[in-house]
Amino acid sequence: MSSTAPTSANPAVGTVVAIDGPSGSGKSSTSRGVASRLGYRYLDTGAMFRAMTWWMLRHDVDVHDPAAVAARVAEPEILSGTDPLAPTITVDGTDVATAIRGEDVTGAVSPVSAVPEVRACLLQLQRSVIGAAPGGIVVEGRDIGSVVAPDAPVKVFLTADPAARAARRAAEEGGSDVSATQESLLARDKIDSGRATAPLVMADGAVHIDTTPYTLDEVIGLVVALVEAVEAPA
Repeated sequence: MSSTAPTSANPAVGTVVAIDGPSGSGKSSTSRGVASRLGYRYLDTGAMFRAMTWWMLRHDVDVHDPAAVAARVAEPEILSGTDPLAPTITVDGTDVATAIRGEDVTGAVSPVSAVPEVRACLLQLQRSVIGAAPGGIVVEGRDIGSVVAPDAPVKVFLTADPAARAARRAAEEGGSDVSATQESLLARDKIDSGRATAPLVMADGAVHIDTTPYTLDEVIGLVVALVEAVEAPA
């Protein structure tokens, strides 16, 4: 499989919109909304790391042992659906869309995601999905603009006030404790930003959007405007 990131410079690939940022910044809702509005495909790379983590836990792999995780990264078959209105993800044919959002996976995904072999394996998978979306695709994650698709014509880095992020994530989780959620998010930020391989950073050329003062529709509109500006005839 090619190690070259597909971008809009390749005529066989549509526009790639890279949306990065920490948990709770609005990446998923924004990405799905932008993809739906533009008629693009959608890829949640975070779900892929969660799916890998789910598989490791299911097979009793010690997620805190990088060598043990690295030894088995090639075993699970992870498939991501790219319909923004109904995204799916399966592992070895099993629908894990709900299971990967459980507390066990949430608590284990950071150490699994930090293993270089995991990132290398999923990087190839992510680029293959991007390359199969000729009509354009919105890809969300933490290293899309910096690693997965560095030549994407549209790069966005979303952030939000920690309290706002915690409130959003707690609501998504059905009413979790907001203060505990905020503490968890900040701990995840520290791990993601400090890991040696593909750390969470704002990519060169990315547009920073602080989503705190905006509604979801407004954020979607801002990103759609960026895409339309790039696609507009010279």
